Amino acid sequence: MQKNIVVIEGDGIGPEVTRQAVKVLNAVAEHGGHEFTYKYCLMGADAIDKTGTPLPDETIEAALNSDAILFGAIGHPKYDNDPSAKVRPEQGLLKLRKSLQLFANIRPVTTYPALQHLSPLKAKILEDVDFIIFRELTGGIYFGKKETSADGNQAMDDCTYTREEIERIAHLAFRQAQQRRKRLTLVDKANVLETSRLWRKVVQDIARQYSDVKVDFLFVDNAAMQIILNPKQFDVILTENMFGDILSDEASVISGSLGLLPSASIGKGAALFEPIHGSYPQATGKDIANPLGSILSAAMLLDHFGLHKEAGRVREAANWTLQNSFVTKDIDPVNFYFTSTIGELISDYVGGKIPGDIHRENIELRKSTII
Repeated sequence: MQKNIVVIEGDGIGPEVTRQAVKVLNAVAEHGGHEFTYKYCLMGADAIDKTGTPLPDETIEAALNSDAILFGAIGHPKYDNDPSAKVRPEQGLLKLRKSLQLFANIRPVTTYPALQHLSPLKAKILEDVDFIIFRELTGGIYFGKKETSADGNQAMDDCTYTREEIERIAHLAFRQAQQRRKRLTLVDKANVLETSRLWRKVVQDIARQYSDVKVDFLFVDNAAMQIILNPKQFDVILTENMFGDILSDEASVISGSLGLLPSASIGKGAALFEPIHGSYPQATGKDIANPLGSILSAAMLLDHFGLHKEAGRVREAANWTLQNSFVTKDIDPVNFYFTSTIGELISDYVGGKIPGDIHRENIELRKSTII
């Protein structure tokens, strides 16, 4: 298989974790006889510094002509702390989503037995948690008309959805549910919002085409509570843009570290894969960031290419590192391993060099992982 991948390393820890994901993809390619070529492009604060814009036209063109995009993170404190800034890193990501028509964000949420002690939830609640959130990505209040009065005392954000926007992501979510435990939960606020009532009507109409899928409806406030009280009840969650943003971030802490969770944004063209964490500028250049979110995003990229066996191997390798306490500082502040070391371990595992006898002293010294 030959595939062209655009790599956007972004800001903060983005370059560090993305390099580990590329390292793993190269191991997959070498082991399986595939060929991945990479084109590195700019977006975010780094792009503003170098070009004056958060998303150069060259990046859009490269992304449109790629088979997939691997993305790190964007954001910088100088923009976070300046609400008056007219040009912001996040504008680049929103524009890229629109340009590529990436209308569906997919976030799997799973738990790891080895990390249950890090979760704010009790161990018995964490058993068998495995669900996916489908978040609509290009509509709703984030993309609606925005106005502020001349005196600055009144502001407005429009929330708008069309039947077509709801249908296209709903079909994706229903098809995913058919491949899993055949249960879909629509999260809305249909008791208050007209847009939510449209969501509920459209999903009820579409559900007739998927008679094997059981459909539930939850108001967003109840859904937020249920994700904490009993997360294992969920299989596929479908929701609109803002609700999905909030709920997926809430769900991310269940696993024990924000650095563990991947995501995919898909639409009509090339798909984009990224860890859900931010740019974490405090850790930039220290080789301590958790690369698993980025590496597992690469696994989702492999699934997108139809390389399901290879994707499973990457997930198996990531789980192996956790089970054997090869973890980064966010998981174990005392006995931790470096970002680059985790990337090397997973690459070696994917390449068939481990599991087996490994020399922990060499790992700690950043030497070869193999005896």
